[in-house]
Amino acid sequence: MTASVLSARPNRLAWSVTLALSLALAGCTLGPDYERPQLSTPDSFKEGEGWKLATPADEAERGPWWEMYGDPLLNDLMRRLDESNQTVAQSVAQYLQAKAAVRAAKADFFPTGRVTVDETRSATASGGGGTSRLPDGSTVSSGGGGGDISNSYNAVSNISWELDFWGKMRRQLESDRAGLQGSAADLAAVRLSQQSTLAQSYLQLRVLDGQRRLLRATVEAYARSLRLTENQYRAGMVTKADVTQALTQLKSTEAQAIDLDYQRAQLEHAIAVLTGVPPAEFQLAELDSLPALPEIPTLLPSQLLERRPDVAAAEREVMSANALIGVAKAARFPTFSLSAAGGYRATHTDNWFEKDNRFWNISPEMALTLFDGGLLRSQVDQARATHQQAVATYRQTVLDSFREVEDYLVQLSVLERESRAQQEAVDAANESRRLMENQYKAGTVDYSSVVDVQTAALTNERTSLTLLSNRLTASVQLIAALGGGWDSVELDNLEKLDEQLEQARAKEPEAD
Repeated sequence: MTASVLSARPNRLAWSVTLALSLALAGCTLGPDYERPQLSTPDSFKEGEGWKLATPADEAERGPWWEMYGDPLLNDLMRRLDESNQTVAQSVAQYLQAKAAVRAAKADFFPTGRVTVDETRSATASGGGGTSRLPDGSTVSSGGGGGDISNSYNAVSNISWELDFWGKMRRQLESDRAGLQGSAADLAAVRLSQQSTLAQSYLQLRVLDGQRRLLRATVEAYARSLRLTENQYRAGMVTKADVTQALTQLKSTEAQAIDLDYQRAQLEHAIAVLTGVPPAEFQLAELDSLPALPEIPTLLPSQLLERRPDVAAAEREVMSANALIGVAKAARFPTFSLSAAGGYRATHTDNWFEKDNRFWNISPEMALTLFDGGLLRSQVDQARATHQQAVATYRQTVLDSFREVEDYLVQLSVLERESRAQQEAVDAANESRRLMENQYKAGTVDYSSVVDVQTAALTNERTSLTLLSNRLTASVQLIAALGGGWDSVELDNLEKLDEQLEQARAKEPEAD
């Protein structure tokens, strides 16, 4: 049920009342102003002992974080990901939707105007019956008598403007702006996730290449051992069993090398998709060097809240939900609007736009919902509950971010100690293999003893490379958990992001 007050003609009283209300209520905005939810932030990370605290001048804090690995090919792959990754493209489209929503919210502050030009034809019946013919050829029955046909030509301009007395539109704009910033943070989070996946896949592939080189060298060594054993067998120095053991060892290692080809192909296919290329059109040549583990400084826990795009996105959800409480509250108050119309109205086209055919009117209007069965109150309660949910989600996101950093810090610390111990095992296994091979050549031990130490040496070397792969993966995950090269300050100025998106769209072919 809606009550409204209308005035068909302008008068000074209506204008005075409207102007007074506008001045009195222009600064009124319903709903709570935003305050960041209270959080319990630790002073330091529990697993941060031994890590260097990052400083604003540190290169690892800003820009392309993957450059810390010193691999030009990885840098090029990241550039291709940013241009062609389809998951990132989806987030870009969502950001553009949020940007359009902000423009739409801004448009509500301005009057809406339109122009209509039409011709109205009508027939009125008199007392007798008969039929009237309209200009378009149709007929109208008029009871028992004749009828009158009249034409009206109208050219009308209409303007309407809703006044934002209670801050409803301002709160909606505030919510949409927070949504735009949240969408920008979501885009940064998706991009960081894809970059992290690409870096992990690439570094794992490089370590896998190291394992392939190790197995190829091992196969060559085992092939030499097989030839030596066959020569000794023909000379009657060893039994046929030694030859069989040497052959078994060689073929087993060849099978392991073949299995790595399959694993490498999977990683190569994943990298191709991440860079927006079909796997059939993508290939990475093998490099001879292993990637180096970079030095990664950690941060204060409080800085993490500004560094993680998912934390920033969750906070923007709280800001948006907070503003929507004001929108819901404003809906319970009267709405005030002004409408104006003017133009020409005539019965003939030859004198349509003459001065005497002009007309105009201005109408202030107030509309107030008197009864809705509790609908508006329930909408306010719903907005408050949505805000509480957003606050809980934000706090949980912060807790998860702290947990992730702690996990990767302890993982890297443990893997470092494990790698040192494993390297000692590798050195000992290689020395044991050298001694045993010399003893076999001297004829003091059988070949089964050589097989045992050679297998142990190969296993330890492969384990060492696996630990390197795990450390590289954990380092990428820690960088992503620390926010990569992103900073929430970017949300206060989205012009740079808009420029990047415009440049990217300029490279794309136009749709038909």
